Amino acid sequence: MKKFIPLGLAVAIIFAALAISSPREANAQGAGFISSVINRMERNRQSLKSLRAKVDMVKYNVQTQDEDKYVGYVLYMPAAGRNANVRLEWQSPMKETLTVKDGQYTLFRPRLNMAYVGHAAQVKGGKANNALTFLNMSRAQLQTSFEPLQYMGEETLWGGVGTSHLKLVPKGGASYKYAEVWVDGSGMPVQTKVVERSGDSTTVRLTNMEKNAGISPDAFSLKLDSGVKIVKG
Repeated sequence: MKKFIPLGLAVAIIFAALAISSPREANAQGAGFISSVINRMERNRQSLKSLRAKVDMVKYNVQTQDEDKYVGYVLYMPAAGRNANVRLEWQSPMKETLTVKDGQYTLFRPRLNMAYVGHAAQVKGGKANNALTFLNMSRAQLQTSFEPLQYMGEETLWGGVGTSHLKLVPKGGASYKYAEVWVDGSGMPVQTKVVERSGDSTTVRLTNMEKNAGISPDAFSLKLDSGVKIVKG
C-alpha cells in the first residue's frame, strides 16, 4: 500500500448520449446545462457555512490495477479567500488525523506517535487535487482555472443520489491530467475524481452530509500529547 498524505484528496464514469443531436444542438445543450450546474454550485458555496460528512476514498493504481480504499469522516468550514478549515479523520484501514487551519496543516499518525506540520500549500498533491477545493471554488475561479467545462450527463450514484457529471481539464502546468465532479441537485459536489498524468486516480465520495451544523472552530485545532514527535514539513 502506498503512503499518502490525505490532503491530496481528490473525484465513476458515464457519458450522455448527446450524439443524437446535431453538433451545434449538442454544444448548445451542454453549455446550457453547464451554466445551470455552475450556478447551483455557486449558490451552494455562498450558503455553505460548515459541513460534516462521511468520506470514502479509492486510490487506483493503473499499473498494478490495485485499489486502496479508505473510510473516515470530514469536518469542513470555509475561511477567507480560497482557504478552508478541514478536519479529516481516517478510520480505516488505519487511523490518521489531518487538520488544516489558517493555512497550516497537522497530520497525526498515532501508530508512529508522530505529527507532521507545515504550510497547507506544501502538502504533496497541493490544493488542486483536493476534492474539498471544489466546495470553495467560485464560478469565476472555475472558469479561469479550467478549460471550458465538459458536461458528461446525468448520473445516479450509489444510494440513489442524482447528480450532474462534469469534466474539468486544468489550464497551465497542473500536476494532474483532469478532474471529474458529480454535483447533486443542491449544487454540492458529492463526488470527485482526479486522474493523474500517469493514469492513477483518486475518487472521493461524501455521504451522510450535515450542512451548516454549527461546528466549533476548535474542532480544527489538533491537541497532541507532549510525547508526540513533531516533524516540520
